Amino acid sequence: MHPEPALPTSTADDVADLGRRVLDSVRTAVVGMDDPLTIALAAVLAGGHVLFEDVPGLGKTLAARSLATALGLDFRRLQCTPDMLPGDVTGSYVYAPDTGEFRFRPGPIFTGLLLADEINRTTPKTQSAMLEAMAERQVTVEGTRFPLPAPFHVIATSNPIEYEGTYALPEAQLDRFMVRLSVGYPTAEGETQIILDRVRRQSPDAVVEQVLDAGGLLRLQRVVETIHVDPDIARYCTDLARATRTAQHVAVGASPRGSQGLVLLGRAFAALDGRAYVRPDDIKHLAVPVLAHRLTLTPQAWAQGVDPASVVSAAVAQVPVPPTVAQPR
Repeated sequence: MHPEPALPTSTADDVADLGRRVLDSVRTAVVGMDDPLTIALAAVLAGGHVLFEDVPGLGKTLAARSLATALGLDFRRLQCTPDMLPGDVTGSYVYAPDTGEFRFRPGPIFTGLLLADEINRTTPKTQSAMLEAMAERQVTVEGTRFPLPAPFHVIATSNPIEYEGTYALPEAQLDRFMVRLSVGYPTAEGETQIILDRVRRQSPDAVVEQVLDAGGLLRLQRVVETIHVDPDIARYCTDLARATRTAQHVAVGASPRGSQGLVLLGRAFAALDGRAYVRPDDIKHLAVPVLAHRLTLTPQAWAQGVDPASVVSAAVAQVPVPPTVAQPR
């Protein structure tokens, strides 16, 4: 399959068609992750970053690599370790003996899609090296600004059950991720299919066909920016975020970046469904992945086994849903 030709893409139907082809391509390597993969693709189309948080061995790294291949993005993998330095991420100046000058050598963050594998295994100082890149699409080294290529996205993985040799991501870092997704264990049928696919390939490497290129992804992202958002939908997103700030067991609720993330991701999710407008059901489906990781619970909540996802689900159940949203004319 060849990448899409450089033709303008102008409708939500185009986004839905190409998005379906991207997901079909990824599914040739990844089994049983339909909803997380769809939300991850929507986050990329919305210009955001993705955090996969789950136990090892569930295919998070494979999913990130397969998505990058199908989208036609340059891909770099950063295996995070405790001894990693910020310069190992951003790059640094090195001495060039031939000229007697220091030249900037770009780090792995200069790519289309960066996989930060086991991001919680590196120190907060190194984690913070990604903050500027994720928020402003640039890095600053020795006072010099270096813009990152467009598109630029980070997909990170994190192991939530192991604490030895790990560093919890600070709230500012978590807030840079548009969504946090949990893959979960596959069904018995899905797990059997993973084994049979490996036996059939006679190779550990799964082949994922490229559907788009970087220019094609930028065109789809421009279409997502045109998706209609009714004022009632925007207010609904605001009310959900505000509800988390006054919820029981919550010390710090979702910031305005959370409500904005709901709107941005809702537009991409609607476009993948072939719609030019966002529905309340889109927001309800996306509320937990977008808002849960932005909450800071009280110590009593942790002691009682309360988790942020349940707090967001309770807010979704309590906040009034806006009336049916009419299609834009």
